[in-house]
Amino acid sequence: GEFKPISTNVPGIQIGECFPQIASMMDKMVAIRSLIGSSGGHDAYQCVTGWRRGTMPSIGGPPSVGSALAKIRGPVDLSVPATVGLAAKTSHTPWSESGQPGFLGDAYKPFKPNGEMMADLKLNGITIDRLRDRKALISSLGDLQRRVHSSGGLNTFTDEAFGVLTSSKLIDALDLSKEDPKVRERYGDGKPYKYQYDGAPTCNDHVLMARRLVEIGVRSVTLSFGRWDSHGANFDLVRDHGGKLDQCVSALVEDLEQRGMLDDVTVVVWGEFGRTPKINKNAGRDHWPQVSCALLAGGGMRTGQVIGSTNRLGEHAVDRPVHFQEVIATIYHNLGIDPMTTTLVDPTGRPQFLLEKREPMRELV
Repeated sequence: GEFKPISTNVPGIQIGECFPQIASMMDKMVAIRSLIGSSGGHDAYQCVTGWRRGTMPSIGGPPSVGSALAKIRGPVDLSVPATVGLAAKTSHTPWSESGQPGFLGDAYKPFKPNGEMMADLKLNGITIDRLRDRKALISSLGDLQRRVHSSGGLNTFTDEAFGVLTSSKLIDALDLSKEDPKVRERYGDGKPYKYQYDGAPTCNDHVLMARRLVEIGVRSVTLSFGRWDSHGANFDLVRDHGGKLDQCVSALVEDLEQRGMLDDVTVVVWGEFGRTPKINKNAGRDHWPQVSCALLAGGGMRTGQVIGSTNRLGEHAVDRPVHFQEVIATIYHNLGIDPMTTTLVDPTGRPQFLLEKREPMRELV
């Protein structure tokens, strides 16, 4: 390929030349070079759940990390959703997967602050007192709710929706005009680019929004960044995307550290599969689920290291293969949830483990 490795601030660790700012703070990062277990599905499902799509179909499928957090931990306060999905809608909708609640039900799905959901945040002329009256009316139907929704999910949804509507916390966090202009400049503008097609925008603002949301108590934020499906013109695309991703990810990690939040926030940058080691006739790289990579930061992890390796051509993992679910298990561990023992009750009343491969990565915890 056209790219060369560059040295980082950790002796012996090199990364691609498109990521100079990340290279300058590699001591705060972890690079996984041997990610395995991809289903080959062209979507974000596995990245947000750890599971292959189609698992547990009879009960609604497994929940995403954010939805599991919403169930296990609940919201920090009722004016802030426990989980938020910032992914912009794409014409290939699975690319904008924010994480589904699975068998937990809609009360635990991520809040999506775009389109109709943002309109729902506005009271449209209704006073707070009238809204409270409406809540009282809904509460008066509690017996019916309990009969129809024995899990209590509707009550959870109603309480959280009311809290969000009557507080400005969420809207303020999403309003980047309230951010220090110097901080916003540090993240970059992520201007539109010619490679978007049906992929997500390179929206650096979403990365800054994620920090602002976590700051007010959102437990999980997901987003999609760019369109990396480089079947043609791979090197032009990666130069464009790489520079923008380098800027906003390094800004996020630096920002979290300066605010004293980095040890409490786990940052994960990855995709659903790798790209072919061999370049095709269109100067592109095709799908390669055999092995991929990930970049992690924060969460109190032991950073400044590289985990795993592939063979010389990058075709398959050789040293320390790391499964998608091991990364998810590590995220749960960082959040104070024991993935080895924690279960969620499915609609049939049976307990379900969060993952099949439940042990966190020993190198990081």
